[in-house]
Parts: sequence; structure tokens; C-alpha cells
Amino acid sequence: MNKKEMESELGFLVSVLIICADITATVLGIEAEIAQSKQQPHHAHQQHSRHITGCGRKPSSGAFAEGVAAMVLLSIVHVTANVLGGCTYIRSKQDFTRATANKILAVALLVLSWMFFAVSYSTLMLATLANSRSNRFCSLPHRWFFLVGGIFCFGHGLVTSGYYVSAIAAKKEDKENVQPANTSRA
Repeated sequence: MNKKEMESELGFLVSVLIICADITATVLGIEAEIAQSKQQPHHAHQQHSRHITGCGRKPSSGAFAEGVAAMVLLSIVHVTANVLGGCTYIRSKQDFTRATANKILAVALLVLSWMFFAVSYSTLMLATLANSRSNRFCSLPHRWFFLVGGIFCFGHGLVTSGYYVSAIAAKKEDKENVQPANTSRA
């Protein structure tokens, strides 16, 4: 197996791992939403729990743990994809006009990846904090945040995988474009 085939297979493997890890984070977010909704007190018990915790609802330790796991997994995927994909950027209008389609796509997907990461991480964080045992976070909104965070985790996986593939392709094109320029000078 030559070097190009290995790089191609490694790129495919990393891309699949990104999607699988974000799908796992999505499932964890959805399971946390289910665990949280099972933990909600019924109206008759609500007054009693309010006196015990000072809160209108009882936090779910299962939802809290699954929320933390989803955030950790999302962060690992995001950091890994950004480190392995490298920082793809376009500095000026002149760079933009000379950039290949893969490089433009990589930059666009990098920005989208960060947007998906910000939305999914912050919604998962809000829902997780709302399920902590601390009364400080009692007033945080909690309905549907795990579900929204989980759905955005799935979108993050697709966008980040696309970013990784296009960033690797853009790097490969940049190397190929630099080599003929260096050989013509020699």
C-alpha cells in the first residue's frame, strides 16, 4: 500500500469517526432529555419538592451525566478535527480569487463547524447545569435544550467531517501547486 492510499484511508477513517462520535453525542443528548422529562415532578408532588430543594423541579442525575458525556465527546471531536484538519484560512481578496474550491469550502465549513459547536455546546451546557444539584442553576431554562443540543451535535458531525475532508484536499492541492513552482526555478 502506498502513501497516497494510506492517507486516503486514514482520511476516510477519521471522517467516519467524527460522524460516529457526534452521533453518539446526539444519542446522549436525546437520552438526557428523556431522563430529564421522566424526572419532572407531578403537580401534586411539586409543592413538596419545592420545599426540599427550593426549586420547582427535581434535577436528574442521569440527565446531568449524559449531558456532561455529550459535551466532552463534542469537544473531543471538535478539537481533533481542527487539529488534524489544520487551520485553513483566506487572508485577503487576492487569496480568495486564487483559492481552490476545496479551500473555499474548507473555510466555509470551518466557520459553520464553529457555529454548530457553539450552539450545541451552549445548549447542552445550559441543560446540564439545570440538572446539577446546585440551587444556583435552578432558574435556568431546561425544556428541550438537551434535544436541541443533540440535534446540533449531529449537524456538527456532518459539517466537521466535511471540513476535515475538504481541508485535507485543500492541503494536498496546495502541495501540488507549490511543487511545480519549485521545480521550474531549479
